[in-house]
Amino acid sequence: MPNDEPTPEQQLASLQQQLVQAQRLAALGELVGTTTHEFNNVLMTILNYAKIGLRNKDEATRDKAFDRIMTAAQRAEKITNSVLGLARNRKEEFAPTNLATLLQESLILLEREMQKYRVAVHCEFAEAPPIRAIGNQIQQVLLNLMTNARQAMPSGGQLLLKISHDPSTNSVDLTIRDSGSGIPREQLPKIFDRFYSTKEGPDESGKGGTGVGLSACKDIVDAHQGRIRVESTVGKGTAFTIRLPVFEQPTTSQVSIPIPKLGVPAEHAQVK
Repeated sequence: MPNDEPTPEQQLASLQQQLVQAQRLAALGELVGTTTHEFNNVLMTILNYAKIGLRNKDEATRDKAFDRIMTAAQRAEKITNSVLGLARNRKEEFAPTNLATLLQESLILLEREMQKYRVAVHCEFAEAPPIRAIGNQIQQVLLNLMTNARQAMPSGGQLLLKISHDPSTNSVDLTIRDSGSGIPREQLPKIFDRFYSTKEGPDESGKGGTGVGLSACKDIVDAHQGRIRVESTVGKGTAFTIRLPVFEQPTTSQVSIPIPKLGVPAEHAQVK
């Protein structure tokens, strides 16, 4: 009789796939939490100034209240567009993706958090062609790295976001550099290991400490046939640089190579 029991290799593959799914759900849950918090702040602003406008009859006070309500509504529109942009990128297929747009949409979701912790964000975006990416997965990486950077600066600091194009390698580089506490040299080789964390636990915002964040980021970048590297100096800060390939329209003469699934590094993908 044939043995229907899964082999150890099959069991390991199944567990890895379950872990990847759990990481996706955790990232989605964190995004929902962030978005809900942002919407609550906007709604409270609108409600408070609507009450002020109703209580006061003088034109100057009402005009000020209307201006604040309009500003809050415009912010709500930006948040909605960012979430809708993420929803449009839910397809699990590679497509031409504007990295600067993706980064700006991610920043909108974290803007209030950066302000709360006194983090000044500076953007240096050079002209760059679209990358070959699954948009929602790369956005998970961006949100994770920017949240990590914010947590490394509990007393405030500088966050630099830089995009550059390297024609010689046909790739686009994104650097996320903070001026925070830095990572000790002995910890750097381990930070992409699954379940390894340099944090003691979630901070007051409820984020961080699980140890799956950076390993999930590396899995995603590897599956995109990209590279991620880190440089850090204790007391001066940390810089993560992601290199992703430029999107190229496939031609009929190109050999079809299967895309590795999320969590499977490109160098381990089998070509049949």
